[in-house]
Amino acid sequence: MRLVFAVFVLLPLLVSAETAYVTDTLQLGLHQAEDTSDPPFRSLDSGQAMEVISRTRYYANVQLPDGTQGYVKAGFLVSSKPAKLIVAETQAEADRLARELEEARQAFAAPAATIDALKQQAADLEARLNQSEVAASELGEENASLRNRQSKYKNSMPLQWVVGALGASLVGGFLLGLWWVDRRSRQRHGGIRIY
Repeated sequence: MRLVFAVFVLLPLLVSAETAYVTDTLQLGLHQAEDTSDPPFRSLDSGQAMEVISRTRYYANVQLPDGTQGYVKAGFLVSSKPAKLIVAETQAEADRLARELEEARQAFAAPAATIDALKQQAADLEARLNQSEVAASELGEENASLRNRQSKYKNSMPLQWVVGALGASLVGGFLLGLWWVDRRSRQRHGGIRIY
């Protein structure tokens, strides 16, 4: 029974547990006194750059970029950039590169569209060329077939022409015969038609 009671009492503590992190931000006081025994007149954040004018084992006389001078505890000064600045610089560089990449994408968007249009046009032209080659091949085969037929029938005439010429000859001969008979009849009968 005690175990069940302990579980119910400790359960809210387990459920309400949260994740926390140690801060990497340091506030360093800038003092007027050389031993930093006075209250700081300014707070310096982690990553603040400064020029060291003089240094003892425990304290350093520094000058900030804006020209302000004072004393800080020397144990908090390092010669390499802290991780906070490196991360900020890396993030700024990543943002700059992302902007450059987006600008490059935008700059190449129009040429890329032109390239895509030209590729499509080339594909269309290639398809038309293939169709033209197929049509030329078919026309070549048809031309060869016609040449074979021409060589086969080179000394003959089409049946329609022969029938037409024969019909024209018959009609012409009949009309010529009528004229000849009429002329001969008139010559015999002194220019009078008797039929």
